[in-house]
Amino acid sequence: MRLAALVLILTALVAPANRWTEHDPLPEFPRVMLWAWERPEKLDFINPSETGVAFLARTIYLRRGMVTVLPRLQPLVVSPATALMAVVRIESQPDSERTGEPASRIAVEHAILDATELHGVRALQIDFDARASEREFYRAILLDLRRVLPASMPLSITALASWCECDGWISGIPVTEAVPMLFRMGAESYRAGSDFRVGACRTSVGISTDEPLREIPRGRRIYIFHPRSWTTNELRAALQEVKRWQ
Repeated sequence: MRLAALVLILTALVAPANRWTEHDPLPEFPRVMLWAWERPEKLDFINPSETGVAFLARTIYLRRGMVTVLPRLQPLVVSPATALMAVVRIESQPDSERTGEPASRIAVEHAILDATELHGVRALQIDFDARASEREFYRAILLDLRRVLPASMPLSITALASWCECDGWISGIPVTEAVPMLFRMGAESYRAGSDFRVGACRTSVGISTDEPLREIPRGRRIYIFHPRSWTTNELRAALQEVKRWQ
């Protein structure tokens, strides 16, 4: 997507710095977070005071009761002061009948916790598009993680818009935030301009540079996905435009 389109998305979403609809659950993190996925990312040019990085630390595959962990294989370069959030992606297959067994859950939890030991990590985010049949399994994982993680370690999750609006099964789960994913079909249950019913979904939003949005609630932390490696010129120009709205 062209730079102008990226700028348009960001300027439409970022509100003045004092316009938060809820208490900021991540006061130590900047208002803009870049998702750094499984591709080479050189992000040492960003200003850590205004931009953080949520990087894919590992991917967990669930297949017929088997748990396979793939660590990040691509380089990530950031400055030492960058606010880092480790993202753990969980992927399962529909035929994973034994996924909910205690042994599988414990193996998944250990793999997730290992990501928090990576250098510079200040928070943890879980990315799992759990099916209805996997929700109790996922809920148990999140409850266990919150019990064993240090109180100072924020626990974030990504969420389908339907989880935040018409479904709400994540209500009551002790997570620091739930990031509504408004791209890749995740926004199908979102009504433009409306807010989400679940409180945990009201402080952040996830967007992609290649899927422009019309309107979302203002005053949120913005997580930005980019389908390619971030470039210095594109990101700098976009953030300069964002500053005009803060």
